[in-house]
Amino acid sequence: MGAKRDKLSVAGVVGALGVVFGDIGTSPIYTLQTVFNPADPHPVPLTEENLFGVVSTIFWSVMLIVTLTYVTLVMRINNDGEGGIMALITLLRRGEAARGRKTAVALAVLGLFGAALFFGDSMITPAISVLSAVEGVKVVSPGLEELIIPITAVIIVVLFAVQRFGTNAVGRLFGPITISWFLAIGICGLGGIAQRPDILRALSPTYAIGFLAGHFHIAFFALAAIVLAVTGAEALYADMGHFGRRAIAFGWLGLVLPASTLSYLGQGALLLADPGTLSSPFFLLVPGWGRLPMVLLATAATVIAAQAVITGAYSVANQAGQLGYLPRLRVAHTSESTMGQIYVPWINWVLMVSVLTLVFAFRSSAALAYAFGMAVVGTITITTLLFFYLAHTRWGVPAWLAATGATLLIAVDLLFVGANLTKLVHGAWLPLIIGLIAFTVMTTWQRGRQIVTAERDRAEGPLREFVAELHARRPVRVPGTAVFLNRGKQTAPLALRANVEHNRVLHEKVVILSIQTLPVPRVPDAERIEIDDLGAVGEGITHVNVRFGYIEKPDVPAVLRLITADRTEVDDASYFLSKIELVRGPAHTMAAWRKRLFIATAHITADAAEYFGLPRHRTVIMGSRIEV
Repeated sequence: MGAKRDKLSVAGVVGALGVVFGDIGTSPIYTLQTVFNPADPHPVPLTEENLFGVVSTIFWSVMLIVTLTYVTLVMRINNDGEGGIMALITLLRRGEAARGRKTAVALAVLGLFGAALFFGDSMITPAISVLSAVEGVKVVSPGLEELIIPITAVIIVVLFAVQRFGTNAVGRLFGPITISWFLAIGICGLGGIAQRPDILRALSPTYAIGFLAGHFHIAFFALAAIVLAVTGAEALYADMGHFGRRAIAFGWLGLVLPASTLSYLGQGALLLADPGTLSSPFFLLVPGWGRLPMVLLATAATVIAAQAVITGAYSVANQAGQLGYLPRLRVAHTSESTMGQIYVPWINWVLMVSVLTLVFAFRSSAALAYAFGMAVVGTITITTLLFFYLAHTRWGVPAWLAATGATLLIAVDLLFVGANLTKLVHGAWLPLIIGLIAFTVMTTWQRGRQIVTAERDRAEGPLREFVAELHARRPVRVPGTAVFLNRGKQTAPLALRANVEHNRVLHEKVVILSIQTLPVPRVPDAERIEIDDLGAVGEGITHVNVRFGYIEKPDVPAVLRLITADRTEVDDASYFLSKIELVRGPAHTMAAWRKRLFIATAHITADAAEYFGLPRHRTVIMGSRIEV
């Protein structure tokens, strides 16, 4: 589903390894340690039977949720190459929701909450990932413990500062590091397995089933920590637009899954041989001489873990803006070959501040672990539900088959959701609060935008009717060219209407210009422009539709040079923008607090003059007030 060609290349796989797998690939650092943490509100006793059950449950959870649900199934659905839960919402809105099916509309709303939860994940993942790695210095030298927070903060600031260079450049830098990381944890895992080869029996699903069925009162609470092994699965899908499904699937099956499995088995073997290593089984699995290098490598790997969700957050925010759930943000496309490789400055800096706040507030990965799982399992559950609905309605999968698959996989997901709810008072509330805030902002913006659009359409009126009125009224014409930017050619620009009604003049040449961004890197000049005289031949009023590729920065003056040979006309042209002043009105369109939120959110909208490359000294902004 989705027409974009998905090429497999070595560079693509290396880039995907350098960006996408950091989150799920660093889960072995803290998962087993967290499961058996004696300070947990519901501790899991470290016994041989429980250890086999936990390791087996980790392995099969990864196989069911990551390999089967995401890599095999969900990642086959895309929206023009873009993945993530927002892509699923787009497909719902484009198809079933557009035809008014209540089920699809409800699922789209549920999907929006899943996207909101992903923003919570994008804040928590960098904090817990980097903290968990830097905490490894305690194993090397306990005296360095006081430096953990400052080092973590510096790493996070640097990470967000380099995002503007694009995921392609970041991936090339991080790819070799990630490959080294997975090779290292796999080799260390083999060393642990050599001590207790019987740990390999944990690969049998009978141990996971026996653990869940025979010790459910323990296993249920253990799931709240076991879910840490699948954190990052949602980032694989959200980042699909950056590298493509095939590169991600190849990297997962060829390196990430085998290496992670060996690490979990190796740690399990170590704990079987020496339960005293529970304080840090991941780092204690490494020979003494290699622990400091492993801490450094782990730190680099967890930086990459943060990268996975950061780029995913860019994609989700960009798609949310395209769907009308967020205002237009400044988006920088960083690749000519891949439309999905983007950088969103506003999201970047909000995430950085949020991550630093979490680091200084929680101060340890153990404290953040309780908060981590809820956002992940919430997003995974909703994604699975949306996938099977779309598989039935768009692919024609029989209802009984889709229902069976959904029931089995969502039953697994709901076990994790239930387990994480038991940690609500211990930190699981955090991603829910973040998700609710993001959900409220997005739904409020969508509703407010609907109100403003309706009011604006009414105020603007049909463009062709307005042009006919101008012909009848014959306003005073003044020399020069005026360019009015507009959403399309259905309605008259507010700035044009205001100029005629208040200034009572009209330029000799009026260009009403609309800009369309296509899903291709660049548009040839021969295909860029479409001109419509609006039925007013000889009146000097035309509508121009301009097409740009996603990598191109819209440059309106350059467009004018394509449609006129008179350079002076372009250099002297005036540009008019319609600026809407939003005010709270008496109508009961939204709750008063939501009106205030909508108006506040409007302030982060990207500056139109800068976005369209308009010369400031020749740009006129004409305001209009709309009540919400």
